[in-house]
Amino acid sequence: MALLSLLLSPWAVAVAIPKYAAVDAAHRKHGKVVRIGFNHVSIADERALNIVYGHGNGFLKDHYYEAFIARTPGMFNVRDRAEHTRKRKIISHAFSPRSVAEFEPFMAENLQRWITQLDRIAASQPQHNGKEFARYNAMPWFSYIAFDIIGDLAFGSPFGMVNKGKDETETQLVTGGPITYTPAVDVLNRRGEVSSTLGLLPALRPWARYLPDPFFTKGVAAVENLTGIAVAAVASRLDAAEKGMVDSRNDILSRLLQAKDTNGRPMERDELIAEALTQLIAGSDTISNTACGIFYWILHGERSAPGTIIPRLQEELDQAIDPEARIASYSEIKDLPFLRRCIDEAMRLHSTSAIGLPRLVADHSPGVDFDGFHFPPGTVLSVPSYTIHHMKEIWGDDVEEFKPDRWLNLNTRQKTAFNPFSYGPRACVGQNVAIMELQLIIGTLFHRYEFALYQPIMESHEGFSKKPKECQAGLRLREFS
Repeated sequence: MALLSLLLSPWAVAVAIPKYAAVDAAHRKHGKVVRIGFNHVSIADERALNIVYGHGNGFLKDHYYEAFIARTPGMFNVRDRAEHTRKRKIISHAFSPRSVAEFEPFMAENLQRWITQLDRIAASQPQHNGKEFARYNAMPWFSYIAFDIIGDLAFGSPFGMVNKGKDETETQLVTGGPITYTPAVDVLNRRGEVSSTLGLLPALRPWARYLPDPFFTKGVAAVENLTGIAVAAVASRLDAAEKGMVDSRNDILSRLLQAKDTNGRPMERDELIAEALTQLIAGSDTISNTACGIFYWILHGERSAPGTIIPRLQEELDQAIDPEARIASYSEIKDLPFLRRCIDEAMRLHSTSAIGLPRLVADHSPGVDFDGFHFPPGTVLSVPSYTIHHMKEIWGDDVEEFKPDRWLNLNTRQKTAFNPFSYGPRACVGQNVAIMELQLIIGTLFHRYEFALYQPIMESHEGFSKKPKECQAGLRLREFS
């Protein structure tokens, strides 16, 4: 087992070098089992997914997640297994198939506004025979639609980013306090970067707000501002519910307001804010990063092999979607095979959650064995998603190419290795909503528009997730005969 020498300088790895890239490089050099910290071992093997993340192993989320707690632990960052089980039982009903189906009208309303703005961008380019593309950076627009949809679902109304065409939302640092306006996308980026760094450097957590480096001071302020967004957005719904006003919306927040644990107790205000904040982060940052990654890889795949990706995708979409419709409906596209293969292949390549999610071998356990190694209690283990999504021995020599048809005949190793929503009891509870939203966004885009890709390579920032820096593209309305 090798020790990644760069981690002897944790500051360099935590801040300067993308963590997923450093870990991936270590595995390429040293093999499947690599020590990446004092007591942290990374295992780049799909067989380890069930060992590290599976049901009944008794592992805990590592102390790393404590850096992501703002007020009260939410389902994402709570470490206690019993408390997580309680939370998941309360929250999971909000993501049942019936509930998810009722979310579509909210998504559709926001997609209609989004398409209006994209039509405006397309019309901004003077046309000669309808062949010119309007150049734009697609990444912010994926952020705007993702924020507005999750605002509608989790807080009761969209944040208004699509209509404004800019990154701005209301913030309230304390309940009942003054309303200010915050660039939420930027806040979320800073929060992810500083929290993931402090997760690796826990000794700095109590002192982060006092450090001279603006990376920390601005990051801590971002955590507070992000919580303020949740406080402001949730307050009116909670106040109305406490006054006995009937809430007729069938959204995520209404289900959380109605939910009770096994003892019949509803969530308290701070817990509800924490869970709404969890939904905000997952439903905005993760969705926008993933949607942009899918968009880029479809265009990149078409650029690499002209005529093999987009014409097939558009033919499938055209046969399914009402030609008079501005946006796709979920019933039309939910079972489209090539659309889903494109989404899965892009999620494999982009790997939004690229790092290995750390789990702690519990003190009361006998430890765990893997591939000739014994890991005693107190060891932190992780399986790096980016690395196992990019291993030639799993995916073949064309692992770095966008090949949707590889999903036609997946072998057992590939099926096991693909884990875009994590694995086991701590896997993403909202993955059905995420897939639905991604299918609607990507299906609508490629049905309505033609695109050109002006981005040679899509570079990413790394916080907790991999965020595209930009995606320069060309846009024009399709011509239907």
